Amino acid sequence: MKLRTGIVAVLACLLPGLGLGSAQAAGAVEAIAAHKHLGVASCSNSVCHGASQAFRDSHVQQNEFAIWQETDPHAKAYAILGNAQSKSIAAKLGLGDPTQAKVCLDCHADNVPAAQRGERFQLSDGVGCEACHGGAEQWLNAHADKKVAHADNLAKGMYATNDPVQRAQLCLSCHMGTRERMITHRIMGAGHPRLSFELDTFTWLGRPHYTIDADWIERKGEWNGVRDWAVGQGVAAINLLDQLTDPKAGWQGIFPELVLFDCYACHKRMSDKSWGPRQGTGLGPGVVRLNDSNLAMFRHVLAAVDKGAEQRVLEQTRALHRATTESRDATLAAARALRATLEGLLPRVAATKFEGASLDIILADIEADAARGEYRDYDAAEQAAMAAQSVIVAYENSGAIDKDRAAALKGRLDGVYATLKDENAWNLASFQAAMKGLRPR
Repeated sequence: MKLRTGIVAVLACLLPGLGLGSAQAAGAVEAIAAHKHLGVASCSNSVCHGASQAFRDSHVQQNEFAIWQETDPHAKAYAILGNAQSKSIAAKLGLGDPTQAKVCLDCHADNVPAAQRGERFQLSDGVGCEACHGGAEQWLNAHADKKVAHADNLAKGMYATNDPVQRAQLCLSCHMGTRERMITHRIMGAGHPRLSFELDTFTWLGRPHYTIDADWIERKGEWNGVRDWAVGQGVAAINLLDQLTDPKAGWQGIFPELVLFDCYACHKRMSDKSWGPRQGTGLGPGVVRLNDSNLAMFRHVLAAVDKGAEQRVLEQTRALHRATTESRDATLAAARALRATLEGLLPRVAATKFEGASLDIILADIEADAARGEYRDYDAAEQAAMAAQSVIVAYENSGAIDKDRAAALKGRLDGVYATLKDENAWNLASFQAAMKGLRPR
């Protein structure tokens, strides 16, 4: 977590988007809306979570509201809908006022149905407490009692954000989306920011409103940032395949839903001659490629879990790419086969304790792909940078590297992010050069 400080400013510029979805993400949305939402005001009392500073003898900091309001982008999500860019996007789409349009509010606010809103609930609070922690109708009072176990609060409707799979599904319900609230290519064409998300990195953007300490671990279980990264990649990859195989979301008229494909396969200058092949895909120049960045990262996860599974996912991913050039039926069949493989592997990944040798394996796998030119697409390069960051932070937090080595690696990571700062000027050779030498030993 220490290494993240100097990189946050760069990431805040690189990673503004929302987007895609899956049945799992839809289940997370339903769980959040299952009970009445009482509003941020119900949590922000000075003796609850609205204190001006952290309490000394408390399981939680008690000043979570102040941290959220001051530093968390979620607190400003609704306000963004009133700016010129949002109004322009809404006008192009014929939506009218974006602060009233459901397609905007579903991700920029805690947009539960009217019947699920308490007296103190305000839509203008943005993505508030209950948008992530679930409707507090049944657990608001109980969760303040130290004698009540966390499991009891979960049974009353609190969402298990401490569980990496459930947290990934919830976060991706907006940062990738569901069928009902998908950020489509049409919406992006109107000016919506490019989609990008990585669970571990995004968890620590801004100032966290909780501390991972012995008390937190006792109540909620062990925290592992690389595991969160790994799980997030798996859930995101499954989301992509769910959307691709969904006839109501994956196609728009005669075209597949283009938001599922790599933006930069099409969005480059006609004078740009930088095209290069991806190994084993069989895709030639002029072919629109699926955005497989999460699939590529999940392969690196598997390098430390099951090398045979890593090779299987690689082969199935390449088969999916080839299928997209053959027919819709071939594409759906390949996507479903790959999804079944990922779903079977995800529980093993979630149960893996990523540390020591496994970190070495993952980082070596990432560097090897970079050297081979596998990150020809900007999205994949961006994900690779965030993956390397998660692993290196884990090295530092585990004490595997000292302060001097951590500082040196931080400088090299800054160099990697510098190559990604301008997506329109991104250059594979510069990225490859920057990715060299990130391994701590």
